[in-house]
Amino acid sequence: MGLKTAALKKSIWVFHVACSPCNNCDIEILDLLTPRFDVERFGIVLVGSPRHADALLITGVANRHVTPRLIETYRATAKPCVCFLYGACACKGNVFKGSYNVPRMVDEIIREEDPNAIIVYVPGCPPKPEAMISGVVKALSAL
Repeated sequence: MGLKTAALKKSIWVFHVACSPCNNCDIEILDLLTPRFDVERFGIVLVGSPRHADALLITGVANRHVTPRLIETYRATAKPCVCFLYGACACKGNVFKGSYNVPRMVDEIIREEDPNAIIVYVPGCPPKPEAMISGVVKALSAL
């Protein structure tokens, strides 16, 4: 186990990537930071730059305008990088799948960039904060 992987199990810094979401998932993400759930006590911290992040929290679908920015953001994160696909849109496209403006799903874009990427799906519309905490626990146990 590498030093980065060992440190990732103690504290995970997350950068939120909003890929054209409807903001329902974003509201639930903000709920994670409130005293009710207080994910910072587990070492989960939202950071302001992908260069400081261990994980990406991706919401929404990657349309034609967002796809190059998603790729740049993924490249900027240190590896290994865990990608949390949060919500039905990020997981499988929901109602936008097959649309003219959504050529590929988020997981396809990330896998094309890095075939060994760690992707955790957190489905729901919107998923509850408990589901996100469960997703983090599953991801950390897989490392």
